[in-house]
Amino acid sequence: MPPLLIADIARKAKVSPATVSRVINQPHLVAPDRLERVRSVMTESDYVPTPLHRRRGPKSRLATPKKIAVWFVGAKKNSSFNWFQDQLLQTQHSNDRQRLELSVLFTDTPDDLPRALAERQVDGVIIQGMEPSQACLSKLGDLPNVWFMTRRSQTYAGDFVEPDNDANGRMAANYLHQHGHKSLAVIAADSGYSAVGWRVKAFIEQAKELGLTVHSILGKTKPVNFLEIVPVHEESDALAKRFCQISPRPTGIYVPVDHFCGSLFRSLRLAGLKSERDFEAILGNYNPVIYHNLDHLPPALDINLPTLVRKVVDHLVWRIDNPKIIGRIGITVAPSLVVATSQSGQMIA
Repeated sequence: MPPLLIADIARKAKVSPATVSRVINQPHLVAPDRLERVRSVMTESDYVPTPLHRRRGPKSRLATPKKIAVWFVGAKKNSSFNWFQDQLLQTQHSNDRQRLELSVLFTDTPDDLPRALAERQVDGVIIQGMEPSQACLSKLGDLPNVWFMTRRSQTYAGDFVEPDNDANGRMAANYLHQHGHKSLAVIAADSGYSAVGWRVKAFIEQAKELGLTVHSILGKTKPVNFLEIVPVHEESDALAKRFCQISPRPTGIYVPVDHFCGSLFRSLRLAGLKSERDFEAILGNYNPVIYHNLDHLPPALDINLPTLVRKVVDHLVWRIDNPKIIGRIGITVAPSLVVATSQSGQMIA
């Protein structure tokens, strides 16, 4: 019986050969569920990887892997945050020359600095979630770091990689204008969330430049804890009621973030309004898990998370390699408009 190959293990584990290779060579980059599945198949098949010094072909001359961390600030350890590792795996497929060792760190509050950062156990860190306190940022000192995604304040002094929130709001206004809507509304529950504020501002400005009537229906400003925001039906009901009280009622709606859109659409439906008959909505984010559980499939603006992850990792590596270059660098990634086909529900650009 011929010896098993990586491709055989991949087929049995229902993963790609590249994932099996990483389980063997870089297991820290593999999501826990995939790691367990591949190792289980390898054990059942009595598969033993060939020792590195006996493998065919040229031996790697790659540089020592860079140790980077992703610091989720203001969050308890949770398997739902494996999305970064999953996205990083995809970026590694397209850049095998960049060797990375990734660790994921959590702190409950923005006032706590992880031990791995305080003791310089990593070469650089990607900061995600709440903005660290000034005391924590001071303790980071010259450790290369890049802020990632949203919630950054206007006064944040370091490098950042995030979605283009200005383009998001303007693209939404342009879309609704192109579809013939003369009166628009922007509805958001989290006006204290900086990304929402920037998107709302850009949407209103663009709508006015286009000569449209625009109404701002925002929830109460309140402290925002972290990425996972639980929608409150009572707040959605209140926002839907305010929308219904406008006369004449707007026909185009922009929802800057999607985590509460299901609750909002439910409230509008209970108020007697039907999508596509009484209004057309566009979402400022596209999360497949949320999107495909809606009662209708509105157009959405995809923030292009894989591109964002690739750019933040590349920029952190650049910072690590260029420690003496001063100055603040900000990188934004423009969203893509995606719409569902009416028959299949699949998204197309």
